[in-house]
Amino acid sequence: MEITRIMIIGAGAMGAGIAQVAAQAGYRVILNDVAEAFVQKGMAAISGTLDKQVHKEKISSDDRKIILDRIIPSTKLEDGKDADFVLEVIFEDFEAKKSIFETLDTLCKPQAIFASNTSSIPITRLAATTKRPEQFIGMHFFNPAPVMKLVEIIRGIKTSEETIAITEQIAARMDKTSVRVKDVPGFLVNRINNAMRNEAKNCLLEGVATIEDIDTALKLGLRLPMGPFELEDFVGLDVALNVSKTLYDGYKDVKWRPNRTMEQLAISGDLGRKTGKGWYDYTSGEKKPRTDIEF
Repeated sequence: MEITRIMIIGAGAMGAGIAQVAAQAGYRVILNDVAEAFVQKGMAAISGTLDKQVHKEKISSDDRKIILDRIIPSTKLEDGKDADFVLEVIFEDFEAKKSIFETLDTLCKPQAIFASNTSSIPITRLAATTKRPEQFIGMHFFNPAPVMKLVEIIRGIKTSEETIAITEQIAARMDKTSVRVKDVPGFLVNRINNAMRNEAKNCLLEGVATIEDIDTALKLGLRLPMGPFELEDFVGLDVALNVSKTLYDGYKDVKWRPNRTMEQLAISGDLGRKTGKGWYDYTSGEKKPRTDIEF
């Protein structure tokens, strides 16, 4: 099966990034979200990223126009009726994803492949919401999608070998390196990464070091681009909390229990960079230690 048209459901930072990568790879892309404002914000983000590539002479102005012309803004799921491959990239909520896939199942052509960018929800569980579990797969990108090279390919219990092969081909055409991962809670990278972040929080609670020093130590000692608290602020504490809950529910092990402080911050609306405060304070335009709360 030849893949020429890809639909991306969710025009946030991750969805827009994947749409850009897909369009740069030559695919016709439908970028969908529930409201026109969200879609236009995603398109603006793509345009801004491409502008930077033109400025750095990585692509030409003509290339920029060609890439943008390949992306079709959409606010209706019906626009995916002719898509060959549909990738869902919304927030981590099973019921919301289930609703989308149930609707798509009635709209899309029978041979279309469905994929989810979920970072923690079991692929087999999502696939069971459709009548095409053999054509359902996990395709987990990492943020920011235009920069990060890895894609986790997660096979549900009924995912066909053909679906896996096609998805790997799409990843390769997008210039990504893919790895096959079993359908377990948290998959591979998030499972390991969440364990590290939990241990960092344990060190904070025990007074081993401050948030800033933990981040500095792990960046310099392990050559990480971001420390665990910086990363959680970048991803969003709401997303991190959902991943922690999924791991805790999936493994029934106290080591995965969500950190209480993280949970309180998320409940209070301090979700990281996107809200101005998380583990750090970004309200001044720079990352600074918080002075309004004691960790």
